[in-house]
Amino acid sequence: MSQGTAPEEMNVYQNAEARFEEAAKKLGLEQGIYKYLKYPDKEVTMYIPVGMDNGTLEVFTGYRVLHSTVRGPGKGGIRFAPDVSLDEVRALAAWMTWKCALVDIPFGGAKGGVICDPNKMSRGEQERLTRRYTAELSSWLGPERDVPAPDVGTNEQTMAWVMDTYSMHVGQATTAVVTGKPIELGGSRGRKEATGRGVMICVDKAVEKLGMKKADCRAVIQGFGNVGSMAADLMSKAGYQIVGLADIGGGAIQRKRF
Repeated sequence: MSQGTAPEEMNVYQNAEARFEEAAKKLGLEQGIYKYLKYPDKEVTMYIPVGMDNGTLEVFTGYRVLHSTVRGPGKGGIRFAPDVSLDEVRALAAWMTWKCALVDIPFGGAKGGVICDPNKMSRGEQERLTRRYTAELSSWLGPERDVPAPDVGTNEQTMAWVMDTYSMHVGQATTAVVTGKPIELGGSRGRKEATGRGVMICVDKAVEKLGMKKADCRAVIQGFGNVGSMAADLMSKAGYQIVGLADIGGGAIQRKRF
């Protein structure tokens, strides 16, 4: 990153790198440790051929980055989105390392992604893409190596396909290779709501600190996927006034005065 680069001009990896460097200076990290933590353990770019419903063959670009396994196997979601990039996946993998360390759970950081638009793909096309992506990573993933989870554009069904494909490659059912899978396949109750609930808990703490009342607070939710929709639902039930919603397709706002 060149000196004087404005934050809005950085890509997501440069942004993550700048914050890491600032934290490293404040912590006084020894130079060797600084270099070791700065770079991912390994990363892979793959080109995934998928037969489409119309009979054509499409090739998708996919990534997986394992940032660190010092504290345990890599942990991080797989996102399917048109704007996925290797730099984004690198940054998210690093952030997973720091998040797992901060809450003291025995995982390192990882992340994956495929450049695609799942909203324009059939269920069958998504399944074939997921299974081929997993097959390419079959020697990389594993309960003691790298454990994926849902992210933008993926869900518990995606994780079921990952688990099934990985299990076929290793010759035994391996439910622990992913989190965020369906409950009937060993998933955890409350997992789907967990991130949205975390948003509400943070808002609760902020409201408490500011001496405000939930009933007097109006909220606008940006993003209405799994996280945003769950946050909106839980916050509404808790007494917050949800007056606006927005996602990639547009937004809605309640104009009534309170």
